[in-house]
Amino acid sequence: MYYHVDGEVVPAEAATVSVLDRGFMYGDAAFETVRAYGGDPFAWDAHRDRLQHTAETLGFADAVPGDLRERVDETLDANDLTEAYVKVSVTRGVQPGKLTPDPEVDPTVIVVVNELPRGGRDGERVWDGPADVQTVRTRRAPSEAIPADVKTHNYLNGILGRLELRRAAVDSDVTDECLMRTVDGHVAEGATSNLFFVTENGLRTPSEDLDLLPGVTRDVVMELAREEEFPVETGHYSLDAVRNADEAFLTNSTWEIRPIAAVDGMEVGSGPMTKLLQRLYDERVETEHY
Repeated sequence: MYYHVDGEVVPAEAATVSVLDRGFMYGDAAFETVRAYGGDPFAWDAHRDRLQHTAETLGFADAVPGDLRERVDETLDANDLTEAYVKVSVTRGVQPGKLTPDPEVDPTVIVVVNELPRGGRDGERVWDGPADVQTVRTRRAPSEAIPADVKTHNYLNGILGRLELRRAAVDSDVTDECLMRTVDGHVAEGATSNLFFVTENGLRTPSEDLDLLPGVTRDVVMELAREEEFPVETGHYSLDAVRNADEAFLTNSTWEIRPIAAVDGMEVGSGPMTKLLQRLYDERVETEHY
């Protein structure tokens, strides 16, 4: 494998960063996970904008390079990949080991890729089946402490949720995702996914005024639903609302739309709206990338 490090494509074994890099020392870095179909990153502008927003929030807005898309393309080409997971990271760079960052920034920019199956109408899912989801006690960090709408290398909140899953499971493969709540008890999201569920009144998803990261895939799904004139509501929901739903699914760039089989052992499952949205999503990928 070849990765892109600070403007150069290098073999994976040479793709290293300094021990003094603030992305390593403090999680002081922004990142995006993008899916490439047919050699092109899906919803690139939305991912690029969110990366820029994260960098601005962290105070190094100028660190995101203008040729970032070209670096992604070069990394895909170097690995002869058209179908891939793509992770782009921008750190504040190497600085002395003190918490307060220096005003001058020499960023570290990294692109990592891994092969995935073809997407779209004739594609293959990256997951083996619908997800089993379990609620965890670990709560989403409030935005007053760490802004929820930015994607940084500090992913301890989600890691703690996943560790709680592993401790609770007899078989660590039984549960695929944790369901996290806000400190006020409202359903928020998974460790690496957004949540949707379906009731007789339409499609529901937790509101962006809660402590959650509004996903790019989440936005695409909501757009597809509205184009079909499905009722779409964002709000504050209880666990019971999800457990008693007619259908439920998770979204992220890699999974796309993954049905939920059960929440806390209570069967939910897929249904006509989930299946239609999957088909519409596949059609969009097919139209835009193949």
